[in-house]
Amino acid sequence: MSNYDVLFLPHNKKITVHGGESILRAAMSAGVHINASCGGEGVCGKCRIIIEKGTVEGGITEMLSKDDLEKGYRLACRSLIKSDLVVRIPTESVVDAGVLNKQSTPRRAAHIKEIDFEELKEKGLFLPPVEKRYLELPEPTAQDNLPDVSRLVSYLKLNHDEHRLVVDLPVIRKIPDVLRAEGFKVTATLARPVHEGRKTHIINVQPGDTTGQNYAIAVDIGTTTIYGQLIDLKTGEVLGQHGDFNGQISYGEDVISRIVYAEKAGGLEKLHNVVIKTINQLIDKIIRRSGIDPDSISSITLAGNTTMTQLFLKINPRYIRRAPYVPASTLYPPIKAVDLGLHLGDHVTALVYPEISSYVGGDIVAGVMGSGIYRTEKLTLYMDIGTNAEIVIGNKDWLACAACSAGPAFEGGGIKFGMRATNGAIEDFSIDPVTFEPMNITIGNVRPKGICGSGLIIMVATMFEMGIINSLGKFDRDLDTPRIRKSDDIYEYVLAWKENTQINRDVVLTEIDIENFIRAKGAIYSGCMTLLNEVGLDIDALDRIILAGGFGSYVDLEKSMTIGLLPEIDLDKVTFIGNGSLMGAKMSSLTNRIRQDVVEVTKKMTNFELSETVSYMDNYVAALFLPHTDINKFPKLKARLETCKTVKK
Repeated sequence: MSNYDVLFLPHNKKITVHGGESILRAAMSAGVHINASCGGEGVCGKCRIIIEKGTVEGGITEMLSKDDLEKGYRLACRSLIKSDLVVRIPTESVVDAGVLNKQSTPRRAAHIKEIDFEELKEKGLFLPPVEKRYLELPEPTAQDNLPDVSRLVSYLKLNHDEHRLVVDLPVIRKIPDVLRAEGFKVTATLARPVHEGRKTHIINVQPGDTTGQNYAIAVDIGTTTIYGQLIDLKTGEVLGQHGDFNGQISYGEDVISRIVYAEKAGGLEKLHNVVIKTINQLIDKIIRRSGIDPDSISSITLAGNTTMTQLFLKINPRYIRRAPYVPASTLYPPIKAVDLGLHLGDHVTALVYPEISSYVGGDIVAGVMGSGIYRTEKLTLYMDIGTNAEIVIGNKDWLACAACSAGPAFEGGGIKFGMRATNGAIEDFSIDPVTFEPMNITIGNVRPKGICGSGLIIMVATMFEMGIINSLGKFDRDLDTPRIRKSDDIYEYVLAWKENTQINRDVVLTEIDIENFIRAKGAIYSGCMTLLNEVGLDIDALDRIILAGGFGSYVDLEKSMTIGLLPEIDLDKVTFIGNGSLMGAKMSSLTNRIRQDVVEVTKKMTNFELSETVSYMDNYVAALFLPHTDINKFPKLKARLETCKTVKK
């Protein structure tokens, strides 16, 4: 089989591949990312590329217009390489990870809660699971010729009251040289057991006094993005952080797509290697930027949903998506980081957060631990909104949880011009009530190329309140504006004419987009209400709502309640904690108390499988309207709508 050279522009990356391979696969191998939300199945139409030179077979679908084809557009997943090629990745097919690492300003009413390090100290919770001890050991003589390991252990017992010590093999291998490097002045790193009375492991020894250099890494393994932080275990300070897209997104947008891919020959190995590669790149970047000695990293704590965790650990996720929805395990032992392929010292232990069920994973458990729900009397509704929405209700006495599949609408999937929250995505929006002309604000303040989830919420809520769409999400056909038009038998609103966009196409919001959005918000709202019903409570019983996840940082709370995504509640009761999964991973790095508590917390969390809960479908059907079939559940909105009607009259 012939080999061909493929040059990707504007990245200017070239790769040699076998003839007959798809351009999407070639791009993956070259390290060039192309949007492919459907995992290469050819159904999303987002992996658009332009063939500037050369020949391909296929790539032509009904999702490409005649004008597109004449310009050389093809779908990368369906285009097979037949010659040397020059391929241009158009701006709408490129994922920009830069925005992930910018500090976002939470919108309007959400209060922000972060980890208070001093509070941890005051409450006696600052008990790092990995500690360092500086030792000045007596040097051996003819009369005192204890073995090196015995010398170290005996000194710790006598001078530091350390008992039940175990020295790991990697430490035994390095002890002879390390002890003699600086005259038997060394620093020993001790890994504390979760429960008292068990053995403490000596996991590392370093020459000299390095007690001021003790670090941990916390990682959130998200379906779409992976974030990491480098934490100083002496001060609690975050010394560096970075986020990037999970490399697995090229193999499927959601967990079900990933599970399906993992079931293919070699699929599990591939997905495992890809996520390990992403985490390693993230770790390497954080260490390089912070300038610390990698040998001073003592632990890494990771949290992710059940599917992401099993793929990370190379555990077959096949049965997660099949009734009765059983994960391989909910608890994981400490694991040597190097055994997983992570670029860390052989003394570093990887601690993986436990799970509750197939769809309530370690990321949610980490959020519960990090936010402190399990230690407060306040009745709390905790929500992490993304492709899947995980919900927890409870307090220190009891906890109930559930997960519902919202679909990818909030991350751009199923929306004609949907995209993730990167540069060019419309994130804020308003309409002139007289001319019906839009005002679009994009991330990066550049010309628009699509709509992100937070922008979609604002658009739908604004159009609904102004009467441009009705409770079913249908446009008012009688409005005098060219912005509302019919295209291919589907009504749509033109957000930006093509000459004002980055992609030389009109950016529109269609009625089908709104239908998909209503299904997504309906799933989340009905999940909340079903869980409340199952535990015998109503919305008024809640003391607070906690929103977690990157999506939550951009959500306009009033607009979210307007469209029935969130239940109507006093805005002062809503708190935003950011990345709850990462917060929990960080907390576990800082205090052994979290590690002690987490197993008990998982035991008392009652999981409800919504697909098996009869009332869920009733709640879901009722929520497939804006905001709901029962407007009385949203009294503030009802009052505003009635005022609007009075003004119009």
